Amino acid sequence: MTLALLAALLGTVGYGAGSVLQAAGASRASGPAVVVQPLYLLGLGCDGVAWLASLVALQWLPLFAVQALLAGSLAITVILARIFLGARLRVKDRIAIGAVGIALVTVAAAAGAESATVPPVWFAPALLASMALVVAAMLILYRAGGTMGMAVVAGLAFSGAALGARSLVGVSSPWQVVSEPVAWSIAVFGIVGAVAYARALEHGAVGPVTSVLWVIEVVVPGIVGVMILGDGVRTGWATAAIAAVVVALVGCVVLAMSPSQPES
Repeated sequence: MTLALLAALLGTVGYGAGSVLQAAGASRASGPAVVVQPLYLLGLGCDGVAWLASLVALQWLPLFAVQALLAGSLAITVILARIFLGARLRVKDRIAIGAVGIALVTVAAAAGAESATVPPVWFAPALLASMALVVAAMLILYRAGGTMGMAVVAGLAFSGAALGARSLVGVSSPWQVVSEPVAWSIAVFGIVGAVAYARALEHGAVGPVTSVLWVIEVVVPGIVGVMILGDGVRTGWATAAIAAVVVALVGCVVLAMSPSQPES
């Protein structure tokens, strides 16, 4: 449990730092040159480490806890943007950062041990069917360039990746992982999510897009984890857990709209 919490916190810091580094890199280059800008590449590296850390956390912690903690990366981004990019920090941003911090501590405390129950036999086929639908939605909506539509697709895709990682309970050897269709779906979900998120940002502001993304990423996997995958909450902590997740989401929406949230 301690290792899982540390991994989730590493993911939170990694995503937050990655956003600021990518924004800093993007401000120093333009066009295709951005992708080879050292700070931008370092930011992508932080995102990669954060993603791997989240996969570790999902092996022991409930989905709702991991996703809520990762959403807290918005607070890290705002703080780092204030320090390194000189972004303006509003009073309500400071309140939101404090509220998110308290909420995430509560979420971590309320998280029960992840259930070792093997997912239902229909879960993997349902996840693969969902992957096909998400890919189709992305292809259909990409040309239209609808901001919120693509943000929803991105949120659902990243939710699918988290659900896929959580459903691989009991799969330990590399060969087992490679031979699992669900493992391959994680990569597809991740690619679709990244493409859809980037497309959404082409036509929309980062705040609303990121808010939609994280709300879906916390709510959808959290509900599925509790109702289908056996994720649990410590006895007597259910109300506190629900309230903390709601507070964290509201705080993250406020922070996503903050002028301290850098464009990337």
